[in-house]
Parts: sequence; C-alpha cells; structure tokens
Amino acid sequence: MSDKPEPESKVIKFNPMKQTRNLAFALLVLLSIPALAQKSGSSSQPAPKPEMTKENDQGPDTLVELSTDLGVMKLRLYKETPLHRANFLKLAGEGFYDSLLFHRVIKGFMIQGGDPNSKNAAPGQMLGAGDIGYKIPAEIVSTLYHRKGVLAAARDNNPEKASSGCQFYIVQGKPMTEAEISMAEQRLGTKLSPEQKKDYTTVGGSAWLDGSYTVFGEVVEGLEVIDKIAAVQTGAADRPVTDLRMKMKLIVNK
Repeated sequence: MSDKPEPESKVIKFNPMKQTRNLAFALLVLLSIPALAQKSGSSSQPAPKPEMTKENDQGPDTLVELSTDLGVMKLRLYKETPLHRANFLKLAGEGFYDSLLFHRVIKGFMIQGGDPNSKNAAPGQMLGAGDIGYKIPAEIVSTLYHRKGVLAAARDNNPEKASSGCQFYIVQGKPMTEAEISMAEQRLGTKLSPEQKKDYTTVGGSAWLDGSYTVFGEVVEGLEVIDKIAAVQTGAADRPVTDLRMKMKLIVNK
C-alpha cells in the first residue's frame, strides 16, 4: 500500500496526506476516508446521465469561472478529455455546483468539492459520499499530469479508474525534491518527462497521482486562490471549519 494520500470519495475518495503527518497516521487516513463516488448514490438531487459526446463541447475558447468566498479562478478544460469536459460544462452550465462546498481541504495537496450533499450540510456533517448517479469512463492522458493548478476528477477504488460524475479536486501540491521525484517514478513504474520534472520541482504538484486519476483542466487565472483555500482551518475529515461555497458560470470568448 502506498504511503501517499489518494483522492477519493465514497463516491470519490481524494485522500491526500498533510505534509506533517507521519506514515502511520497517513495510512489510517487512507483506509478510513470514503471514496468520492463509490458506494453512495445518496445524492439528494440525483441528475440524469448526460449525453457525454463531443457535441456537448462548447468550443475551445470556453472557460469556466469558479467563484469562491476567497476569490475567483478561471478554469480551462482540456479537449483531450472530451467526456469529462462535456460533463463538467453541462453541470456548471445548469448551476449544479452553485452553493456547494469545498468539503475537503488538505494544505500542500489539494482542495476538493462537488459533493451535492454539501449544499445544505449541517456544521460538522461528514461529507464526501454524495454523487450524481453515474460515473465517467477514465480519460487518463500521459501528457496531462498533476502539477499545481490542474483540475481532476475524484473517484472510488473501482478497477476501471472511472471518475465520479460530479466530484473534483484542484491540485495545490508543493515543489518536489529530486529524491521525491525518484520515489514517484518508482511508484509509477515509469520515468517522468523533463517537462514533468521541471514543473514538479519548481511549480510543484502531486506526481504520485499520475496515471490513476483523470486530469481534465487547469486554473488559468487565480492560482493564488488555491493557496488561500488550502490555508484555512480544517476540522474532522479535513472539512473547513468555516464553510467555503462555490459558484460557476461559463465564459465563451468570441
């Protein structure tokens, strides 16, 4: 078993590990946190499965504006992952994500949201098990990797690595040392490209997640907002003590 945190939920378990946690505690966390989109199906507002085809894609210049209580980010979705792109655009355009929480925040790793159960969650309520009733087939592309600022889909431990239909995370990560790069390569069973190594040692990220989760977009404006969210005080299951809500809208550049 890896000593690194993984994204999960009972539908998508994104279970990253804080820098200061020791190995034993990290393993405990990894075992105890539900995966983002796994067993639940308990979403209070289940949505029908979208027609996830390229026809849903609203063009290469479409961005998503993600507003939060701590600032605004703009997301660009990758054409290389058309199913995830189409699904995210559909949900964002329908207002599905509006008023949902960033329910899982781990400094130095990632910020996670998209659980529909978080919309009306009581303080201290455990979150992460909500889903939308379907999964998206994995679209793992080797050139899309977990550097700081990327948008990726959470998932449970299904062998196909299919993604949750709604839960996502944005990587914060941290600059990696050469030793950490080497360890990541051993875990992945492959060598990182020179571009990957440069990004991971300068910008930072979470290389050990590569090849296991679908990366389908990136923050093109507002990287500092990730750091602000990652720095908030958290309580049980890494839920922020003060609720952090989101709102999304599509931006089409003409």
